[in-house]
Order: sequence, then structure tokens, then C-alpha cells
Amino acid sequence: MKPDTDVSAALIAQVRAAAATGKPLRIRGGGSKDFYGQSLAGDLLDTRAHAGVISYEPSELVVTVRAGTSLKELEALLAAQGQCLPFEPPHFGQSVATVGGMVASGLSGPARASVGAVRDYVLGLKLINGRGELLSFGGQVMKNVAGYDVSRLMVGAMGTLGLITELSLKVLPVAPAEATLRFECSQAQALAWLNAWGAQPLPLNASCWVEDAGVGTLYLRLRGAQAAVEAACKRLGGEKKDNALVAADWRACRDQQLPWFAQRSASQDLWRLSLPQTTPELALPDSPLVEWHGGLRWVRAEAEQAQQLRETAAKAGGHATLFVAASARPESAVARFDALAPVLQKIHSALRHEFDPAGIFNPGRLSVQG
Repeated sequence: MKPDTDVSAALIAQVRAAAATGKPLRIRGGGSKDFYGQSLAGDLLDTRAHAGVISYEPSELVVTVRAGTSLKELEALLAAQGQCLPFEPPHFGQSVATVGGMVASGLSGPARASVGAVRDYVLGLKLINGRGELLSFGGQVMKNVAGYDVSRLMVGAMGTLGLITELSLKVLPVAPAEATLRFECSQAQALAWLNAWGAQPLPLNASCWVEDAGVGTLYLRLRGAQAAVEAACKRLGGEKKDNALVAADWRACRDQQLPWFAQRSASQDLWRLSLPQTTPELALPDSPLVEWHGGLRWVRAEAEQAQQLRETAAKAGGHATLFVAASARPESAVARFDALAPVLQKIHSALRHEFDPAGIFNPGRLSVQG
């Protein structure tokens, strides 16, 4: 790899040239999330050459890496020290996912409801704004975060506010004990159990309810101290699964590669409904796959059912996102995201103008309905 200063200079030069001409750029790492968002437009700005670990202090639970670093490489480095990214960022079955893409997309895996989201682990970052300026925000410890938290603002912005070049992340030790319990039950029963268990001192980490051939099954993962996990297993009952065997299933859940996802027809979209965990069973077009202790519900639906899903999610106090469009449908045919309230839209527009006045970064990637 070229020296970091050379790569940074090349990125800055590319951004400045685009700003001068008004020609848009499409920021891309490994491309594992090209499916996500409203559109892909602009000349390619590839971040993968800007890779590598800058510093790692296992005793301080902090790692700093360049944005083009492979997520797989980072996780292997952490695992060698008995540490991890506890929010389980999805790879979508690919080895090319990057750390910058992980933060820009803001997507978390099965453990998100228990351990927090990506933004909760971002301590600081460096980015190139739309003027070609290299800026630094945050630091390497939580207490350095003060005032307006620009670092976390970049999480989920899909690169529309700037090109992330470097990230400092909080990491955690791998839990000393883990167990997965299986329960055969209806969706309503699973939600009732999860709501009740969530109010108790139990080492809940992740959950997944899915229906197959008319039979509903809840999988509950426990993580924590050995004594706490063992006590919870005895208290909750269910069928205890082999950790070595079920690990692949949890990875498949993280990457949306369970059989339930594969059964989506060519005409169906995959929707992601983010809801309060206490939301009861909803009237949906299809039996959902439920994660995050009830807070995330994946739904397979036809194009004409889009408005129904948006209204159902909004009525429950949440929102709906078209996560993956049907293979037969053009990317621009359906709005991916809910419309923002006027006040929020005004704030988003102001932020975009401040960070990217020429509008060159990932134009249209976060366009919303309405």
C-alpha cells in the first residue's frame, strides 16, 4: 500500500476537483451495501487503498483504523485479543465490507437491542468535507465527546456529509459465556415473553422469532458471566442449542441469509420496520422475522403494499425502510425511506450544505419519500 499521506492527498485532490466542477462522487469501499439506499450516482471514489490499523490498545479498549480497512481484518485482530465489536455489524455474506462502510451505513446486527448501535461505539473520526478540507472530530476516549457530536452524526449518513478517512472505535471483551435457547411459540407469545424478560436481570443479548411451515420458533441468545448465563438457562427453560452449531445461524441472521430471507419472491421487496420493543403483533402482509426483542421486524411485501407498511409502522411509533428492492424493480421505482418532518428536513438540508456545499457526495443516496 502507498504511504498514508500519499493516499490522503490523492483523496483530497479528487474531492477538490469534483467540487470545482460540480461533478458528483460515489463513495465506495467494498460495495457490500450497494443495494442499500435510493440511488448510486457519480464518479467512483474508492476508499480501499486507504486501509490499515493506525493504533490498537487492547488494555484501553480502543482501536483506530483507516476507513478502507476490511471489517473482516479488524474483527480478526480484535478476536486475537479476546475482544469484539459487540453490535455485530453485518457483512452481507461478503469479505469485502469495510470499516468506513460499516459506520456510513450505521447498520447493526442481532445484539443491537442489548448492547447498543454503531454510533454508541464511535469515539472520533477524520473526514474530508465537500471543500476538500481534512477535519478531525472527537477523540479516543468517551469523555472527549463534548458539545455537538459530529462523529456520531456521520453514522448512517451514507457518505452524504463527507468522506470518512479514519475512525476511532470503542471495543469490548468477548463475553465469557454464551447460550442459545429455542422455544416453539407464536409471535404473540414470543413478544410477551421478550417484554417480560426485558424487565428482569437476565443476560439477554439477541433474539430471533421466525415462522416456518406454520410453526413459530423463538431463538434467544444469552451472553455474560458464566454463572448468570447458567442461571438464566435454568430459569427460562427451552431447548439449549450447541454453541458451535448455532453460531453460523446467528451470522446468517446478521447478514439476512437465513432461509426466511431466501424465500422472498422476485416480485417482493424486503422491508425493515424499526419499532418500539413493546409493539404487539401487527397486521402485516406476511409473517415477519422479528429481531431486537421486538424492535426490528423484517417483512416481505409486494410493491402495492408499501404505503400500508409505512402507515402501520408510523401508527406504532416507528418507521419503515425499503431495505432491498425486488430484483425485477428499478431502484428508483419505490421510495426507500420515510419522508422527514419539515423541521428535520430543514436541519438535514442545512447540515448537508455546511459539510458539502456543492452537493458532490453520494447525491440521491438518502432521498426520502414525499
